[in-house]
Amino acid sequence: MGSDIGGLADALGHRFADERLLADAVTHPSLMGLERSGKGASPAQGPGIAYERLEFLGDRVLGLCVAEWLLERYPHEKEGALAKRHAAMVRREALGRVADAIDLGRYLRLSPGEATGGGRNNRTILADACEAVIGALYLDGGLETARAFIRRAWAPALDRGEPPPLDAKTALQEWAQGRGRPLPTYVLLDQSGPAHEPVFRVQVRVEGMEPVVGSGPSKRAAEKQAAAQLLRTLGVSVDD
Repeated sequence: MGSDIGGLADALGHRFADERLLADAVTHPSLMGLERSGKGASPAQGPGIAYERLEFLGDRVLGLCVAEWLLERYPHEKEGALAKRHAAMVRREALGRVADAIDLGRYLRLSPGEATGGGRNNRTILADACEAVIGALYLDGGLETARAFIRRAWAPALDRGEPPPLDAKTALQEWAQGRGRPLPTYVLLDQSGPAHEPVFRVQVRVEGMEPVVGSGPSKRAAEKQAAAQLLRTLGVSVDD
């Protein structure tokens, strides 16, 4: 079981009226399964709201708050550029950085197997739990409470004032089309690693160029990395 969640509430800047919401947000489904079956974990106190449901809600709250924030910050920017900024701010990597900043892994309640397997440092678990925490903030304190945390936690990313990031796969596709070449092709080479932290290897090919291999925790992430690496050989800077 993770550390006392009171410390997490302090990091979030909110005192919960219903602390069970925050407890649910950091209780991974692997442990919830044990609690329901009575195998090696203490019973959950009340039905609560499942981790996945809080994650679902938090994802939507984060998306809304970031969207309105971007409209305020960039009043003259077109929808396409705003969409790219939005995607960069709500993706797994951004959620993981916020999770690290509030030391979220320390508070996760995981099954023994998940904990032993490195679950507290698993980027997917941390991103999902961060969304669940946002969902808990919203249910306990309302939109203003969730918005206040999001604006504080995501401020470093927004304040850098960087131009809208380029999607590596889109940039590579445009590069190939601009030179009259067929669209890039992606081939999954293999998948390795444990189920909770898989590693995919994908090869990208563009006519007239040497193929490049990328890797990542999902097929899409591996494709993006491969595309980004190929673009770098062409001197094109992208966000991968």
